[in-house]
Amino acid sequence: MQSVDTIFALSSGALPSGVAVVRLSGPHTNEALRQLLGKLPAPRTAAYASIRSRKGLTLDRGLVVLFPEPASFTGEDCAELQLHGSKAVVAAVLTELSSIAGLRHAEAGEFTKRAFLNGKLDLLQAEALGDLLRAETEAQRRFALSNAAGSQSQLYQSWRGRFLHARAMIEAELDFADESDVPGSVSDVVWADMASLQDEIERHIDDFHKAEIIRDGFRVAILGAPNAGKSSLLNSLAQRDAAIVTDEPGTTRDVIEVALDLEGHKVLIADTAGIRDDAGTVEAIGIDRAVKAGQAADLALILVEPGGQLPPLQLETEHMIIKSKADLWEDTLDEALAVSTVTGFGVDTLLRLIGSKAEAAAGAKGAIPSHLRHVELLMRTREAILAALAGDELELRAEGLRRASDELGRISGRVDPEELLGAVFANFCIGK
Repeated sequence: MQSVDTIFALSSGALPSGVAVVRLSGPHTNEALRQLLGKLPAPRTAAYASIRSRKGLTLDRGLVVLFPEPASFTGEDCAELQLHGSKAVVAAVLTELSSIAGLRHAEAGEFTKRAFLNGKLDLLQAEALGDLLRAETEAQRRFALSNAAGSQSQLYQSWRGRFLHARAMIEAELDFADESDVPGSVSDVVWADMASLQDEIERHIDDFHKAEIIRDGFRVAILGAPNAGKSSLLNSLAQRDAAIVTDEPGTTRDVIEVALDLEGHKVLIADTAGIRDDAGTVEAIGIDRAVKAGQAADLALILVEPGGQLPPLQLETEHMIIKSKADLWEDTLDEALAVSTVTGFGVDTLLRLIGSKAEAAAGAKGAIPSHLRHVELLMRTREAILAALAGDELELRAEGLRRASDELGRISGRVDPEELLGAVFANFCIGK
């Protein structure tokens, strides 16, 4: 794709900073550099230069790197200006760039969009770059980097290859049955493979919750009766006063959530209202939210204080009973199942336990769908396969495979009907 405009933007984040990077991309990049520097630097070589306005005023001195097309991030002529990271310097350079004919400020995500349109990366890799920029934990970084390197793309491309082969076989059987080198019937092999692929896609969709845990966090709800020590435990785990702690029952009326980084995973720990039967109107609303938080959690910690009773809960989610106020219990306690926010007993052990459960819940072998958009398209792909498997007429079943292949191709943004022709003629010497 040939762009008309050349875009530019500050690409290095908030100012002031040690270094500010201004990026350009488009057909007028070389002309812009000539006007700013007086000459073009050697390609892919960091050149130290004075950056001047067209009136000859020096705006800054810094490194300039030119990346000629097509070997650049966007596939267009690109350049980077590495400036001193002051607001005044960057503002002066951006103002000068905006005055050059054919240049304009980039829109959000426009550099990556041009890279996609020029075939430098697919939609999956573009989304992964966005995830990498937003990564807060080690698990998020690893997950995004793996997808940016193409792990998801490679899996879906292999599936598309199977679709193309199946379609080529079926359509060859439909249209070229009189050719001697076309098998008389390939249906059994093709449909067996499509049934197997449908099962693979089903299992792949089931793994989406692992991606949700990596990206959005492993959810832990602290539940229990009033004054069971829930808010104290939240503060102890967070190592700050995130929740109000008093001796008065019913202090917590709403869900209070803090985010932690445990074992490289984002973990969201929620303090909830104490669960009891004789609650007032407002407190009852908080209790209802507490129960819902427990049901939606990946792990529920049910606290019981000495002499206390388990709250009336029926949870389908994984849960653990934790003895709170361990310093007041008379019997010997297991550090993994008891805590004291006064002495610190069991708190570090509980943190490690939560971290290991988050690691196990997010663990995945191979690529997994990373966004809801992928899941929706995968479900449509699966439905098209099922329709093809259940069809009677071969023409309609072939159409089901075409729809499945197209839905899968939309995940990466690459749907090319010419691929099918290539698959047909690669398998059979029709028309030779």
